[in-house]
Amino acid sequence: RERVRAMFYHAYEHYLESAFPYDELRPLTCDGQDTWGSFSLTLIDALDTLLILGNVSEFQRVVNVLQEGVDFDIDVNASVFETNIRVVGGLLSAHLLSRKAGLEVEAGWPCSGPLLRMAEEAARKLLPAFHTPTGMPYGTVNLLHGVNPGETPVTCTAGIGTFIVEFATLSHLTGDPVFEDVARKALKALWKNRSDIGLVGNHIDVLTAKWVAQDAGIGAGVDSYFEYLVKGAILLQDKELMSMFLEYNKAIKNYTKFDDWYLWVQMYKGTVSMPVFQSLEAYWPGLQSLIGDVDNAMRTFLNYYTVWKQFGGLPEFYNIPQGYTVDKREGYPLRPELIESAMYLYRATRDPTLLELGRDAVESIEKISKVDCGFATIKDLRDHRLDNRMESFFLAETIKYLYLLFDPDNFIHNDGSDFDVVVTPYGECVLSAGGYIFNTEAHPIDPAALHCCRKRREEQWEVEDLMREFYSQKKTKKFTLKRAPDRGEGEIIKDPKDVSSEKAGEKRNSKKSSHSLLSCPSQSFNSKLAVLGQVFLDNT
Repeated sequence: RERVRAMFYHAYEHYLESAFPYDELRPLTCDGQDTWGSFSLTLIDALDTLLILGNVSEFQRVVNVLQEGVDFDIDVNASVFETNIRVVGGLLSAHLLSRKAGLEVEAGWPCSGPLLRMAEEAARKLLPAFHTPTGMPYGTVNLLHGVNPGETPVTCTAGIGTFIVEFATLSHLTGDPVFEDVARKALKALWKNRSDIGLVGNHIDVLTAKWVAQDAGIGAGVDSYFEYLVKGAILLQDKELMSMFLEYNKAIKNYTKFDDWYLWVQMYKGTVSMPVFQSLEAYWPGLQSLIGDVDNAMRTFLNYYTVWKQFGGLPEFYNIPQGYTVDKREGYPLRPELIESAMYLYRATRDPTLLELGRDAVESIEKISKVDCGFATIKDLRDHRLDNRMESFFLAETIKYLYLLFDPDNFIHNDGSDFDVVVTPYGECVLSAGGYIFNTEAHPIDPAALHCCRKRREEQWEVEDLMREFYSQKKTKKFTLKRAPDRGEGEIIKDPKDVSSEKAGEKRNSKKSSHSLLSCPSQSFNSKLAVLGQVFLDNT
């Protein structure tokens, strides 16, 4: 753990010295470059890692730097996907962790705050990309002018299906449903366009919904779509998203799985198109562990770990039958996916093999890629040539998952025994109780926060129904307040005749109000009225 901490600071301090305010450090020349926009990206990406390592003072300093220095009103073409997962995700996570980091928060926090406003501003810049006939977004947007007139309509599947975690969080915190709505519409468009055998391809035309690249698999171009169906389902307690994933999971097992490896197949026929393992696929065992499929996850993980041991890292592509790298795909840009899976599986099994992978990763990265100014991408795992780049995900993900693998008592691993109670404009709210959902850039989102900032829709409907009854019926209704221990302080009990209008309201919100055991719905509107004071809905 202490070696991982030292790795973080070696990289982070050199970024600040040599590369800030550029997006990324170039470790071989000790300077910086803008890559995904011009947002001081490494700083945003590393922010929550600082807190996980316990560095409260630097977290506070960086929050001030970002508030003063980051501007999204710039004439830059930005990746919609990358800006969402790194910038919006990083800012949301830091916003939700800012009280834990000792920052003075606004009175309305977590429903307001400077980092939340920045996240919302960045996300609004991405919304024009979603204005397509299918609801699937363009891959690139100009932050000042929207989608460029000549922009290609071809986007990868992951670039369409990787928004629900950040955008639903934004909608729940700000009260503006537009973000969650566009993310859901995009997810459903992919689902609607899956093949007859239940698979999705790699790239699709967002104007016509025609598949341009028809390779189906779990790796590059598709990966985080599947990840976000599962994480979105857990974050939002959404059965529909989970059932979509489980359907895909069946098709993936049927057509792409061979001996605990996953190959690439033609999405319509299911015939093998590439017998290749890609390093990006190594997230899959971690995802399997999230749905409780730990045995299969471990078997696949051990396959991937043999590749790591062969090369001291995971090459971008690995030919499974030949057992060797693929031409021009021999590099390892210090990706986190195998370490991420080890972290999840270690939480599930405590199998020491997983700690061994973590140790191997520390040894490899230090031995092969450490240079005077940070850690460099490995251009070729066969001869250990390096490339002049240190991606921001090295500090956001790779280091974070390594540290969490070796730090079982970290607050991120909280099992609910410890929590904070925060008073918001909408009542009391429990936060920091654990169950964090990592976005695909390893930015942790506190799922409890989604219940803090918005009166539940079913409550609004309950209000509407009560008011409709009050105004539309000439005949006086009788309401009595009666003790109702299972629903809070008191409950308005209606005449039996009035049950029919309630039934109509119930039908309308049955989808929304089926709470799972894991969610903590706020009290019903009636109970709140009883607590807040007497309310008379008759002629008195």
